[in-house]
Amino acid sequence: MAFSLDTELSDLKVSELLKEVSVDYTKTKRLEDAVAVIRDVLLSLPEEQVKPTAAAAFIKDIGAPGDKLDFKFRKPDSVEIIGSYTLKAAAKPFLNIDLAVRIPKACFHEKDFLNHRYHAKRCLYLVVIKKHLSSCSVVKNIGWSTFQDDARKPILIIHPGEMDNDTANDFVIRIIPTVLAGVFDISKLAPGRNNVRDFQQGGMAQPTPDYNASILEDMFIEDHSAFLKNSLSGSKNFVEALLLLKVWARQRNSINGPDCLNGFIISIILAYLTTEGGGKRITGQMTGFQAFRVVIDFIAISSTLEKGIFMQPQSVGNVSLELVDEAARTLRYMNKCKDKGFEEVFMTRIDFPAKFDYHARIIPVGKDHMKPPNICMDKEHSRVYEKQVELLLSKGLGDRARLVRVLHRSIPANWHIDENLQGLECLGKVPLLVGILISDFEKAFRMIDVGPSADNKIESAKFRSFWGEKSELRRFKDGIIAETAVWECEHWEKHLIIKKIMEYTLRRHLSLSSQDISIVGDQLDFTLLQGGKAPTSADPIASTPTLLDALDVLSKCLRGVEDLPLRISSVQPLDSAFRHTSVFPPMPHPLATDKEKRQYSDILVPTCIQTLEVMIQLEGSGKWPIGEIAIEKTKSAFCLKIAESMQKRWGILYVAAEDAVDLQMAGFAFRLRILYEKDKSLIKKQGLFGVLPVGNLQNTNCVLLEKDLLLRSQHSSMLNGLQGLHPVYGPTVRLAKRWICSHMFSGSLADEAVELLVAHLFVRPFPFSAPCSRVTGFLRFLRLVAYHDWALSPLVVDVNGDLTMKEEGQIMAQFIARRKDSRGESGANNTGPAMYIATPYDWESESWTSFSPDNLSLKRLIAYARSSAELLTRLVGGEVLEGWKSLFRTPLQCYDALILLHRDKLAYPSQILFNADIKQGSLPVTTQEASMDFFPYLSPLVIRKGFQEARNHLLVGFDPVKYFLHDLKTDMPKVFNIWHDAFGSEVIGLTWNKEAPFLKDAAQKRKRKEPDPTNFDVRNILEEVANVGTGLVKTVHLLKSPKYN
Repeated sequence: MAFSLDTELSDLKVSELLKEVSVDYTKTKRLEDAVAVIRDVLLSLPEEQVKPTAAAAFIKDIGAPGDKLDFKFRKPDSVEIIGSYTLKAAAKPFLNIDLAVRIPKACFHEKDFLNHRYHAKRCLYLVVIKKHLSSCSVVKNIGWSTFQDDARKPILIIHPGEMDNDTANDFVIRIIPTVLAGVFDISKLAPGRNNVRDFQQGGMAQPTPDYNASILEDMFIEDHSAFLKNSLSGSKNFVEALLLLKVWARQRNSINGPDCLNGFIISIILAYLTTEGGGKRITGQMTGFQAFRVVIDFIAISSTLEKGIFMQPQSVGNVSLELVDEAARTLRYMNKCKDKGFEEVFMTRIDFPAKFDYHARIIPVGKDHMKPPNICMDKEHSRVYEKQVELLLSKGLGDRARLVRVLHRSIPANWHIDENLQGLECLGKVPLLVGILISDFEKAFRMIDVGPSADNKIESAKFRSFWGEKSELRRFKDGIIAETAVWECEHWEKHLIIKKIMEYTLRRHLSLSSQDISIVGDQLDFTLLQGGKAPTSADPIASTPTLLDALDVLSKCLRGVEDLPLRISSVQPLDSAFRHTSVFPPMPHPLATDKEKRQYSDILVPTCIQTLEVMIQLEGSGKWPIGEIAIEKTKSAFCLKIAESMQKRWGILYVAAEDAVDLQMAGFAFRLRILYEKDKSLIKKQGLFGVLPVGNLQNTNCVLLEKDLLLRSQHSSMLNGLQGLHPVYGPTVRLAKRWICSHMFSGSLADEAVELLVAHLFVRPFPFSAPCSRVTGFLRFLRLVAYHDWALSPLVVDVNGDLTMKEEGQIMAQFIARRKDSRGESGANNTGPAMYIATPYDWESESWTSFSPDNLSLKRLIAYARSSAELLTRLVGGEVLEGWKSLFRTPLQCYDALILLHRDKLAYPSQILFNADIKQGSLPVTTQEASMDFFPYLSPLVIRKGFQEARNHLLVGFDPVKYFLHDLKTDMPKVFNIWHDAFGSEVIGLTWNKEAPFLKDAAQKRKRKEPDPTNFDVRNILEEVANVGTGLVKTVHLLKSPKYN
């Protein structure tokens, strides 16, 4: 039943997609009339003498001999519509009508297939056509482009005049020159023949297969079109399959191009599978979707494609391994995902920035390879250069990369041939875009490349020739002496090894400068550094090994405590620092230890130290008290006894408070929390789920505290192994959290929710593979937040595959029921979470997003995510080069009021990304002096008094901003929405709450036409804000007065 429903839904979606991309050919009558007018003009063109000076720059660049290019222009032998329009298979939004204009044989000499003479005359023929069509009544404008991105083969693009409907207006007309198959001797255009005489190596003429194929393509293009029309036009299902294949390919822009896959090759493969040679794998009885699947299956597993398809249409080349990989993944989506993978296969765009792990932009400006007379030989030299870059990087990266892809460059849109302004040299000024897919983390980020043994003289010489000064002989532990290339870096910088290899290889072998190469890898690392910028600052993640070692020691000590009524049965770390997802994991504090172990008088010693929660469970017992408060007091007594025992036995220092006990060892502060076996049943009995809003500082309800502890335990258990499987998971989460906080959403989205969002990208990356770089992972995170349909679809995060398809269906049913309730369809007043994130331990998204973000916060978050995703896409794709910092700089003008804090009163001022940029003209409502009671770093005077005196000034788990926000929410509820950055920003944003009591009172006064002292009220409110934060608040600025409705 479930399978039948899934099939029906997918068929319905495919049907709607086909309606969206199909053309209504009943509305193209005016367009066809315009084509008929153009055809009549072309067939009545007068004869005239053509000189090579009409396209001198183009002819010079392709190297054609100018003295053999004069010819008499004659009208075309025929002008016929070819391509997808004849099959009624044009797919929106890219619509065109191809007009095959056959050049008469009389325009050519017998040997014009040599030395680009054919290409030169072909171009000159188009120059004459353009001159006459420019004055045609149905032609709005006319420009130049290329056929299949071959710059040697220009075509004309005609935009017809205004039509009577949008469908016709979406079309352009392409003028494509062709010649009869008998114009040149086909045998002389065989792949092994040389037809560009200057193309030699060592004095020997080299074959020109690509050059020969470019001429053969024009000779057989009309035959190809006839073959396709005869094979496909008789079946509506074939046309639907072709449309689906085009949509699939267009969504994958790195395979949708002349060097890999285009509409023509798609059509040829489909037609081939309907023939005897293709085994008649596709029949007219199949639906369009079934035929689509057969083609994808053929591309993914057929050995025929490894050799190429050879039939009368001879210009089909080898299909790249990337295409085969995409097809294989598509089959997996169709088998594993709901609705047969409809969203993943047809609706999700797999573009260059989001697909690849590493991206490079190379500018080959001014290089000799793009200067005449060397621009064209067998191929355009821009294509040769692209291949050279690909081969160099493939050799340099070796088994670190499973795919190195240099995207095919296109002629600029404003290309002008006939005005002698441009030839092909402009193609050399177009930057190359390179994408790298990582093969394996262990291989990709190793620090040593081991080459051949020193005994192998020939291979060693090749290795040294390639790596140059990076090559060095090393003796290994097993006694082997081999050539090596070493990429030294700190362990938190291993993600830059790929970048270093690419830069070194390109600079050494292509003589590129650092300004010519831009590789995306470390541009966002500045957000994760504490205390400045690299290289002076280290990523605090560097302290994680020390932290984990300290945790191991702590766990052993806790299990070794013997003087307790109940033994400790388990120890579980809860803090995100233990699962590598803390933006700023704590670094060892010189005072959080039992004795002075090193000199610290010459460094800045922080006043505050972060606490790291560790949950412990005790063995079972029936002697626990029953009351909630009594249980909590008992737990506190246990924690205190544990701390005393550890201090007595191991000398571990502790700080005790009513609600917490903090152990200080190895430079860290571990906060003990106890969960005992009856907590789960007590929480279930109370039925209190979703009652812990983000940012809740204190919670006196014991059950709520234990519920929080239990959920965090389950969450931590689920995610602990993800970092081991995907080492990029942690850095991606850190970037995502930093972005969330930098745009002041700290109070709107819990850290655990961010971790789940990013986990989804690794667990269900479809239609991509799991990201292997932090920048790519961060881009996909932004797109997930921005484009997931939160109103209509839950996000199911199942890290360990615990949920069955039936259970996921039940989650969907619960989600739909909650959404129905929010619309009032069943009379309930239950809106459900705006951001619905379901997990195996929380089907109804009550743990982390029950209260926040609300609908308004989510709408704001989505807007920020879309803006950042668009900017990051352009940065990674090389469209813009500056703006990385803008991704994390929030616009302060989007708030109604701003609170500026004293920077030297923040607990961690080194975490601030940017200085507050409050626009001129925004005068402060109030200004206050800084408190002298707190400083983020201990004074030298305190340090000089000795270790113990300095320890007495250490504040464990203290953050003045957190307490200020808590007091502000308590003292002034519902007055405004508070937006802040949890990582040390000196600015807090305020927006007026429409439900604020003073706004409602003002509205009532206006209705009664009473005096309205609104300005006075607003200033008083903001002054009260400053008073709540006396000593911490520097100024309060009013940007926008509230609107009284």
